[in-house]
Amino acid sequence: MPTSIKLQKMVEEIEKVFILDAHVREAFLRVNREAFVPNGFRHLAYRLDALPIAASQWISSPLTVAKMTQHLELKNVDSVLEVGCGSGYQAAILSQICRRVFTIERIDTLLKEARARFGELEIKNIFTRFDDGQRGWKEYAPYDRILFSATAKEVPQALFDQLADGGILVAPVQQGPMEIITRFYKRNGKITTEAIEACRFVPMRDGTEK
Repeated sequence: MPTSIKLQKMVEEIEKVFILDAHVREAFLRVNREAFVPNGFRHLAYRLDALPIAASQWISSPLTVAKMTQHLELKNVDSVLEVGCGSGYQAAILSQICRRVFTIERIDTLLKEARARFGELEIKNIFTRFDDGQRGWKEYAPYDRILFSATAKEVPQALFDQLADGGILVAPVQQGPMEIITRFYKRNGKITTEAIEACRFVPMRDGTEK
């Protein structure tokens, strides 16, 4: 089956649960998810399942990536910072909508693999950094949007400082036994929050791993 048909079927499955904005739908149709999945799981690439990748990490379900992308309200957004590059799939989706995507990964092997994928797919508007993403990437701040691709106990102040006024930060946040997708708005220097829905992500960890 051609990749374009597989992608179309995947998007149809997503939309049985979560209706996509047109620009988000188009982004999903342009990114070959198979390229971000380990060889042994490629036959599962287009299902709405999270799949294991290297370093005991996971590539999120396409449904989860769709929700996180849409919750960022990305139309006409210039720059987005992602904390937790992982396989690179979320960054690749963002790159189809935003002019510049900055993504940080704390596990060196994952970042090297993601960079290789971006090169193979000729995605040229993603900028990568090996670091603890909780520090952000000050040199290119402020960012219109910030996305956490791992669960945080709390969002570091450094990330709110790097969010542009009028910007949105979306993060899975630990609340007791629950993980909740939470949207933060920054207006006139003040942060307001909106809880969206329960989720499951890998936990944010401190430091870096070579």
